[in-house]
Order: sequence, then C-alpha cells, then structure tokens
Amino acid sequence: LLLGTDLAPCPPEATHPAKSPSTLLAAYNDKQGVTAEFNRNILNRLNRDLGANFRPDQFAHRALWNHTRSRIEMHLKSLVPQRVTIPANSAGPALHLNFFSGETIHTENSYKFNPDTIATLLADTGFATTRTFADPANLFAVTLATAI
Repeated sequence: LLLGTDLAPCPPEATHPAKSPSTLLAAYNDKQGVTAEFNRNILNRLNRDLGANFRPDQFAHRALWNHTRSRIEMHLKSLVPQRVTIPANSAGPALHLNFFSGETIHTENSYKFNPDTIATLLADTGFATTRTFADPANLFAVTLATAI
C-alpha cells in the first residue's frame, strides 16, 4: 500500500516546525476563491441532482482548524435567513430546511497526520509501515506499507 498524507502542524515548541495552522488556513481559504467554489459546488450538485433550490451565492465558505481532531473543517455559512426545499423523490418526502443568518453546513473534514497517527491507522487496518518519504519541509508524506 502506498499512502499519501498531509502532515499535521507541529506544536509551536517544535525545533523545526514544518507547518502552522495559519499555513493550512491560508491554503483552504485561498485568495483566488478556488476552494470556496469547490465547497459551494455541493449546493450546485444538490440543486442539479435533487432539484433543490439552494442559492450558492448566499453562502460563504469558511475553513477552520480543529486542533483536537487534527483536521480542517469546511463549512458553508448562510449569509441571510433563508428556506431551502429539496423536493420529494423516491427516497422520501420533500425536505424543508430553514437557515438562520450565520448558521453553517459542515461540508467536509480534511484530516492531517503525524508519523504516529499514520502508523496507528495502518496497524488498525492490517498494515505495517515499511518506509516513509517526506518532502524537505515535512509538509506531506508518502508511506509505503506492507500487509501483516
């Protein structure tokens, strides 16, 4: 198994901190708005695939760092009070959603790892680390693992 991972920010006291939460947040809240459009695309898909009436321009993208869970959490924040309907379909009756201004939809988690959490994840799924490769700045890792 060859596993690519985004490495977690190092604690501030680390001798050679590779990545800070602010670096991650800058990447997920990019100035070009690429990640925001990617995030809002879920609303476009719900509109297209299920006939919902979300107004994607009425939601703002937010990415937050959750240190406890070592992940970036992406949200869409309603900019205004609004009501959205997903019409009835073969899966069930119509769904009516009311959003307050400022209320969010939690759309994605992007977990970050360190060598110990990678080893634990692999062990829990029947693999052992054979070798790990990292870029010079320790931002990303590729781990070669063997089934045990």
